[in-house]
Amino acid sequence: MVSLSTWVRYIAHKLEYSASIGWKNYTGGQITDTQLGDAVWKNLFQGKLTYMHWNKGEEMAPTIAGKAVTLVRKIPIADPKTVFVGDVVVLKDPEKADNFLVRRLTAVEGYEMVSKDEKDEPFVLEKEQCWVAADNENLKAKEANDSRKFGPVQMTDIVGRVIYCLRNAVDHGRVENSDFSMQKDSPVLEVELDVDEMVKSQKD
Repeated sequence: MVSLSTWVRYIAHKLEYSASIGWKNYTGGQITDTQLGDAVWKNLFQGKLTYMHWNKGEEMAPTIAGKAVTLVRKIPIADPKTVFVGDVVVLKDPEKADNFLVRRLTAVEGYEMVSKDEKDEPFVLEKEQCWVAADNENLKAKEANDSRKFGPVQMTDIVGRVIYCLRNAVDHGRVENSDFSMQKDSPVLEVELDVDEMVKSQKD
């Protein structure tokens, strides 16, 4: 049973999301100013804050391994105020336009990046840039397919944060993100998590 305080926090998150996605569509020219209000209300009452994403590889093991089903919180406008170092994020694959990757956010704009290879010069991540990495420490850089291979990515390429992982019907749970995100995502998880639906989707 979801408490009243959780519902209030959840509705606040929905309103924030609805306003953000509406404004994004408006500034992108996808809707007019007269459609903006309708879009916000439609997202508030009909839209969800999460979607399911199917993992395939071992790059994020042991956090997310094999053919796991994950629950992802949508992030319409990713910036250092909405996603944080330590978060497991879904981002557009910089090398394959129609593909998405799940990686951990390890650095954002302003961070100095120093390589283990002394031949590589240190550099500072520029505005709106970030660095993502695979959790699986057994993989080499090319196998991990992360920023060690393709370099910094744009924050705007991040589309969501993974908040729950189902490996099978008896092995599932929250994904460890930054403390701030764990707290922020709690009401969303309480309201929208449906383990039975995730199990069913894994079997389909």
